[in-house]
Amino acid sequence: MKDRMWFGIGNGVASGALWGLVFLAPAVLADFSPMQLAAARYLIYGLVAVILLVPRWPTLRARIGKAEWTALTWLSLLGNLLYFVMLSICVQWSGGGAAALIVGMVPVLVAVVGAREPGAVPLSRLAPALALCVAGVALMGYEAIVSSHVQASTTQRLLGLLCGVGALLSWTAYSVGNTRWLAKVPDVSGHDWSLLTGVATGGLALLLAPVAFADGGAGHTGREWAGFWMMAAAVAVFASILGNACWNRASRALPLTLGGQMIVFETLFGLLYGFVWQQRWPVAIEVIAALCLIAGVAWSAAAHRPAAPAADPA
Repeated sequence: MKDRMWFGIGNGVASGALWGLVFLAPAVLADFSPMQLAAARYLIYGLVAVILLVPRWPTLRARIGKAEWTALTWLSLLGNLLYFVMLSICVQWSGGGAAALIVGMVPVLVAVVGAREPGAVPLSRLAPALALCVAGVALMGYEAIVSSHVQASTTQRLLGLLCGVGALLSWTAYSVGNTRWLAKVPDVSGHDWSLLTGVATGGLALLLAPVAFADGGAGHTGREWAGFWMMAAAVAVFASILGNACWNRASRALPLTLGGQMIVFETLFGLLYGFVWQQRWPVAIEVIAALCLIAGVAWSAAAHRPAAPAADPA
């Protein structure tokens, strides 16, 4: 049981490290629209997923029916397309710190939803851990917001924050729904489920691409487009293919209330990559915020440890 929990936590940390790239890409490619970023990332994700899935399809064909494809489409829309478009708008218009602040609240919402599951750890035991996570995210977001150098109007900043809230709700719904569907298809591996999600997401990206690239290459040089597609490919492979596979393994190994806490590592790594991009060290309040987040996850993990068996009175 303990080994399974640490296996899940390790995969949760790995998925956070890979998913942190989604906070960096919109900042690096600030001259491209969020829809272009989403369409490019998920077209590549879908293409790679199809290639990797071809040798696996004969085995999976009998296990994936209409209900599974419908679920994969909805999960792809919530957890990939809508989430990434709204997150990119939030990063570009309100700053990466604001995006981290809002999306970093996902563990809190997931834990609240997961507490209603049969046999889940009650919220009263998770309250201190959740309070630390909230404090860490709030401190980190506050510092990033007050020191933000994002050039945007008040209206754009407000719309960016609203998109951040939309990304929060979208990813929470995806996290809960994906965990429940993984439980329904125990004979499909987490990696295969990630590839199937990629195929569904690629199909949705095909519908988005004509709108996203309607103006062709206007306003950008060939070199800028080369950098754009290289970044889109990196995010597709590392965040979508590998990150999703790690997340699915973590979701299977951990209860929903603990699995949701793993998303805080996406916030931590997203901010770390942001510091590297900005070429600066974190200030004291950001270090304290990171420690609060890590302590909150550790406390939550401790709350999920099985109780030691009582000694035999005899």
